Amino acid sequence: MTTEHKVLVLFAHPAIRKSRVNRVLVDAIRGVDGITVHDLYEAYPAHDIDVAREQRLLTDHQIVVFQHPLFWYSTPSILKEWQDLVLQHGWAYGQEGTALHGKLFVSAITTGGSEESYLHGGPHRHTIIELLAPLRQTAWLCGMDYLPPFVVHGTHGLDRAAVDRHATDYLRTLEALRDGTFDLEAVREWPRLNRDLETAIRSR
Repeated sequence: MTTEHKVLVLFAHPAIRKSRVNRVLVDAIRGVDGITVHDLYEAYPAHDIDVAREQRLLTDHQIVVFQHPLFWYSTPSILKEWQDLVLQHGWAYGQEGTALHGKLFVSAITTGGSEESYLHGGPHRHTIIELLAPLRQTAWLCGMDYLPPFVVHGTHGLDRAAVDRHATDYLRTLEALRDGTFDLEAVREWPRLNRDLETAIRSR
């Protein structure tokens, strides 16, 4: 199968065996043509990140996805360490750092809180887009095209049928990004990519 763009999913969950949602999401995309799932905790149990390997993976893919639960309004620790080590000056940013220019960047996250709780005036006081500002700024600094996140809210209250529906939507989203059938311009102001997939995904 020939794909338009290869997708690299940098998956980070420190307790995957206990996961109710992320495990199902990532299982839905494993083995799919054009989608590489890279489990950082599995690859680096001692956090000894191979920078050269990670940079090769980034070079070989056009779409980069950070998939993780939202931990304290941020990423699990290994993803922060990955950024610190892999996104080197002169490679990922800076005058000579153009390796990531033009690539797409997407966050795929899960939250225990409802979508309504991530609104101004809600218990978390900020939107998901606002809380992910450091990742958006990182993408900008590296010359990447940052898209709204794919978000699964209210994970504690989801039954298995609902989780499976979200997993199907996740697969559809990544396949459409891979195939160039996701309407990027239509979704740029959306709070999340999976707000309305029937509108976002174009038929060939």
